[in-house]
Amino acid sequence: MIKPAEDAPLSAINLVELLLQAGLPDGVVNIVTGFGPDAGAPLVAHPEINAISFTGSSEVGRIVGQTAAGYFKPCSLEMGGKNAMIVLDDANLDLALDGAVWGAFGTTGQRCTATSRIIVHKNIAGEFTRRLVERAQALRVGDGLDDQIDMGPQINQQQVETSERYTAIAKKEGAGLLTGGRRLGGDGLGKGFFFAPTVFAGVAPGMRIAREEVFGPVVSVIECDSFDRAIAIANGIQYGLSTALYSRDVNRAFKAVRDLEAGITYINAPTIGAEVHLPFGGVKQTGNGHREGGTGALDFYTSWKAVYVDYSDRLQKAQIDTGE
Repeated sequence: MIKPAEDAPLSAINLVELLLQAGLPDGVVNIVTGFGPDAGAPLVAHPEINAISFTGSSEVGRIVGQTAAGYFKPCSLEMGGKNAMIVLDDANLDLALDGAVWGAFGTTGQRCTATSRIIVHKNIAGEFTRRLVERAQALRVGDGLDDQIDMGPQINQQQVETSERYTAIAKKEGAGLLTGGRRLGGDGLGKGFFFAPTVFAGVAPGMRIAREEVFGPVVSVIECDSFDRAIAIANGIQYGLSTALYSRDVNRAFKAVRDLEAGITYINAPTIGAEVHLPFGGVKQTGNGHREGGTGALDFYTSWKAVYVDYSDRLQKAQIDTGE
C-alpha cells in the first residue's frame, strides 16, 4: 500500500500504472491518495497493514512511530535533515562551488538531502561566498519542466511562506542576507510558488537558520578555523542524514568519514545524489535505525524465520527398538 504526499502524488500513480502494465497482478500494489489525517493515519492503524515506512518531517514521524508502536508494527522512519557541506582551505573551489549550487538549489532545496549549511574555512570564506552569490544570482528560475531553467518552484504556498519566515528569523538573529530572501513574481512567475535562491553569511552555528530545516532554496554559510571545528559544527544539530567534505587531503577525508554523525558522507561531491543500491537513512532525529535502499530495505520488508529439520532416521529406529 502506497500513500504518496498529497501535493505530489503523480509519480507514485505513474509507477503503479507501469507495474500493472508490466503484468503485476491486481492487488499486489495498491495506492491511496489523500491527506495525512484522512488517509495516512488510518493506514498506520489498520490491522491488515503489517509494517510502516514513513518519509517526512521529524514531527510527523514521531507521531507515526508512536502510533505504530501501539500496534507492535515495525516502523521505518526517514525524516528531517540539515545537511552540511564542509569546504576546507585546500579544496578545489570550482568543484566545491558546483556541489554547493547543485546541493542547495537543485530541486529548489526540497530534498531531504539538500545542502542547507556550508561550513567554510575562514581562509577561503570570502572568495567562496562571493562566487557562490554570483552563481546563485545567475540561476534561471521558472518552469521546472523547461530544459533552459535551473530552478523550479516550491511545492505550495505553505513552503514559500516557510522560506519567507526563516528569512525573517535569520535577519532578526543577525545573519547577513547576501542574495534572495524573497518571493518571485512577474516575468512568467506570477502563477507559481517561486522563491529566489537565497544565501546567508555571517551565520553562527546556534542560529535557528543553521539548525532547523527550511526545505527551500535557502543556504547558510558558516565560517570555521579548523577541520576539527568544522566537524563539531556539522555534528552539533539534532539531525544526521547527509554530509559532504571538500578537501584534497586523504587523511582528513577518512577522518570525516569516521567522525561525521550522518547516514551518508560524500567526499568531494554534494550532499544529494544517493543511489538505490546503497542503504539510505540517517541518525539522531533523522531516522530510527532502519535504512531504505539496498539490502537494508530487504531486511525491513521481510521477516526472519528459523527452521529446524531433523531428516535422520532416529525416530524410525526408536520405534523398532521398542517394538512399537
